Amino acid sequence: MPKSAKKALPILKPGVKAPNFTLKTTPDQSVSLRDFLGRPVVLTFYPADWSPVCSDEMGLYAQVMPEFKKFEAEVLGVSVDGVWSHLSFSKDRKLNFPLLSDFEPKGAVSKLYGVYEEDNGESARALFVIDKKGLIRWSYLSPDGVNPGAEGILSALEKLR
Repeated sequence: MPKSAKKALPILKPGVKAPNFTLKTTPDQSVSLRDFLGRPVVLTFYPADWSPVCSDEMGLYAQVMPEFKKFEAEVLGVSVDGVWSHLSFSKDRKLNFPLLSDFEPKGAVSKLYGVYEEDNGESARALFVIDKKGLIRWSYLSPDGVNPGAEGILSALEKLR
C-alpha cells in the first residue's frame, strides 16, 4: 500500500457493547466507563492536546455542554497525551469535562475502540454516543484535519430519548 494511502480504521459500530476501561484523569485519579452506566456518554477520541483542530473541537464541546446536559449526557475526552498535558490543556481551554490519558500502555483504549493510528501513534478523531446500558448507539470517524462539530452527537442523543 502506498505510504499516502490510509487504511480505514475498524471503528466500533452501533449495537456493540462499549468496552469498559479505566484511565487516569489526574496523576492520582482514574475514571472508568462503567462509572457512567445509567447515563448517556459522549466519548470523544482526539489526536493531541494543543493542536489547532483539537483545541477547536474540545472548546466547542465545552461551549455546547448545556445542550449535552439536557440529555443528562457525560462527555469524556480521550487522547494518548499524558495527564500533565491534559491538565494544562484543560485549564487553558476552560474545559468542563474530563480528559483521559490513554498514555500507558500507549493507545490501549483507542485500540479497543478501533481508533488508534499506528502510523503516527495517536488516537484518530472519533466520536461515540453510548446509551445508559453501555451500548454504542452512534459512532463517527472524522478526517484528522476536520472538526466534526456537535450536530451528529446531539442528533444521536435525541434518538436515545
